[in-house]
Amino acid sequence: MSVTDAGTEKTLLQIVEAMAAGAPEDGYTLREIFDRLDESAFGAGLFLLALPCCIPFLYGVPQIVSLPMMALAAQMALGHEQPWLPDALGNRKIDRKGLTAMAQGGRKWLGWIETFSKPRFAKITGPRSERLLGFVLCIFCASILVPLPMTNTVPGFAVALAAFGLINRDGILVIIGCVLGILWVSMLLVLALPVALAAIHFALMWVLGNFSS
Repeated sequence: MSVTDAGTEKTLLQIVEAMAAGAPEDGYTLREIFDRLDESAFGAGLFLLALPCCIPFLYGVPQIVSLPMMALAAQMALGHEQPWLPDALGNRKIDRKGLTAMAQGGRKWLGWIETFSKPRFAKITGPRSERLLGFVLCIFCASILVPLPMTNTVPGFAVALAAFGLINRDGILVIIGCVLGILWVSMLLVLALPVALAAIHFALMWVLGNFSS
């Protein structure tokens, strides 16, 4: 998909690159970034916010965007027509260094998506599917907050692929993103189950030990 910026058609990655090149040292708030995007679709906002999460070893920025991503995905699930960020989230700022890393990393890791994606399986990206997709993406966004290695990158890719598929009405990309995210969340749950059982066992032993004494 391309959007209009200063009278010319640019892709989302090109707009991010232009923002990074012209950003002041302290960067832009998320609301300013959305205004420059000049796009009212959920897919564009989610793709932009997921971009820094896709870049390995980019610290700080994913933590800034994870909650706004969840907010947009939740609004999709609730059937809102346009994305909106409250001041507490919209005023979060990404500095020029972070924007530059987003632009360079986005081109490196997701540049292929602009030539691969095309409209297909449009029913998957239709209005009826958007609410379900929003719910699923909300879960993926929540997994970014888990303090484990790669918890930014894998779900970030899942959200970015599904969001770009939503923008381009590309059902294949949406499916790929959802499958990737579901596999990742399933793996987290499998890893978390033994830890949870061990914690429950420890708590029971502690309670029984106190009562027996």
